Amino acid sequence: MSKGSDRYPEDEFDAAPAEDAPIGVHRAPRSWWSRWWPFVAVVVLVPALTVVFVLWASSWDGRIPGFGTSETPVASAPAQPETEAPAESTTPSEPAVEEPPATEAPVEEVPPPAPDLDATVRVLNASGITGLAAGAAEDLEDAGFTSVETGNGNAGGSTATTIFYGTPELSATAQQVATTLGIANVVESAEVADDGVVVLLLRDFDS
Repeated sequence: MSKGSDRYPEDEFDAAPAEDAPIGVHRAPRSWWSRWWPFVAVVVLVPALTVVFVLWASSWDGRIPGFGTSETPVASAPAQPETEAPAESTTPSEPAVEEPPATEAPVEEVPPPAPDLDATVRVLNASGITGLAAGAAEDLEDAGFTSVETGNGNAGGSTATTIFYGTPELSATAQQVATTLGIANVVESAEVADDGVVVLLLRDFDS
């Protein structure tokens, strides 16, 4: 098709481009914000994201979901080594010193009461043998008795020569009389001896 047959007249778009003119679509010059926003994003957004991440990690105690819970720690502290019990000392212990047994205080023996040689002693003859009471009284006086009396008596229920004393205090005196005369039977009887000592001589008495 020739130019003469073009339907439209030529305009500035039909002119050939200059040699130093850019070929293609013509773009407007870039603004300062389009050049600086990537740098601003790095400077502002990165610290903000870092702070958000730290706060989130602290709220979860530093545990990532699926790798541990707040109840079960991810890593436990190393176990402390068991300390061995100190060895027992092998030093021989000193033998226990046995204390001597406590000695009891000696019990003081109470001496028997001494016979009362001044007590009244009556010698009664119930044997029917003359002079039997007088001989026994003489033996008692020779032993130190100072109040000896003689007389006659009856056997009553006695079947053997017997010495009677009236009170417990005269027990030692009655025993001394029995030892002097060699009589075995000694009886306490206030009815017979009253407040003294009575010697009842029967036929078994050997003067």
